[in-house]
Amino acid sequence: MEALGIDIGGSGIKGTIVDVNTGQFMAERIRISTPSPSTPGAVARVVAEIVTGFRWSGPVGCTFPAIIKNGVAHSAANVDPSWIGTNVEALISDVTGQRTKVLNDADAAGIAEVHHGAAKGVAGTVIMLTFGTGIGSAFLLDGRLLPNTELGHLEFGGKPAEHRASDRVREEEDLSWKKWGKRVTDYLRYVEFLFSPDLFVMGGGVSKRFDEFSAYIKPNTRVVPAKLRNDAGIVGAAMAAAQLI
Repeated sequence: MEALGIDIGGSGIKGTIVDVNTGQFMAERIRISTPSPSTPGAVARVVAEIVTGFRWSGPVGCTFPAIIKNGVAHSAANVDPSWIGTNVEALISDVTGQRTKVLNDADAAGIAEVHHGAAKGVAGTVIMLTFGTGIGSAFLLDGRLLPNTELGHLEFGGKPAEHRASDRVREEEDLSWKKWGKRVTDYLRYVEFLFSPDLFVMGGGVSKRFDEFSAYIKPNTRVVPAKLRNDAGIVGAAMAAAQLI
């Protein structure tokens, strides 16, 4: 079964057609920079451009960097605040003409990693953290998702964790891998104290460079990179869309 998955991020919007049974991409990704300002109308038009680019007719799954309940955004992390209260599913469905399923971006990545990636077959508590423009989280217990956890907004060092340890902060402050790794380690140890996970899965854009910084990430819990790397969100979105069939 195939479905179109689209990952809406703070810096880019990307998507492709996915074989949801294997997690494999069936075409090259299309990536378009997130418009600025990232208002609902502007972002929806980019999503429609991607749908048109694949000449896609069928269910569409979209990730979104926010708390999503019944298709409605209840926060706006790293996107325009006008998204709060917006029915994202209805908006994108109207613009694309396709049935649409929307879910939190990190939740989508977690679903993909449970079925096709680093968390597959792992019992107990798995916490996936996506490091990019912000820090997203997916909380999984025996493969089942607890949605909308938003652990990147835990207060850490006097400010939200993603304002200290995201990949965006690493780049803006020109931190070495060692210095950034120390911040990430402190954050992971705080999350450990609160939730006692059995495994951390580290995703997001920085995951493709895991070998460069893994030596500096030292919580007590095992940390592994996302197998699907930064494509996990697209795969999870497509899997959510497939449920509409």
